[in-house]
Amino acid sequence: MKNEARIDKWLWAMRLFKTRTIAAEACKKGRVMILQTAVKPSRNIKVGDVIQVKRSPVVYSFKVLALTENRLGAKLVPEYMENVTTADQLELLELSKVAGFVGRDRGTGRPTKKDRRDLDAFMDDDAPFFADGDWED
Repeated sequence: MKNEARIDKWLWAMRLFKTRTIAAEACKKGRVMILQTAVKPSRNIKVGDVIQVKRSPVVYSFKVLALTENRLGAKLVPEYMENVTTADQLELLELSKVAGFVGRDRGTGRPTKKDRRDLDAFMDDDAPFFADGDWED
């Protein structure tokens, strides 16, 4: 078993990122931290390190239990890392999920089918809005 592993390879192997390239870019952009310090993709990690990954609006924290640079099946991931994300961060995640669905005001965003039908009826020459043909009062 290895004593150290590159952080970009480990993040990819733990299925936190879809590709190793995306994991390396996250490191370069400062979204991956150890001890509140941004790390480079080539940084070596050890067992016991706590890695923080920023995914807006939440900062996830993972404790390294074992090292590997090979991609694992999803069922094996809990043997290699532990999610130690704080309760306030998880609450923030739940609040953002709820706010995303509830906060949309009527009339904002994409029109509904009813809105489109009303617009078509308004633009149609045979619509009751233009039945009398009187535009001027």
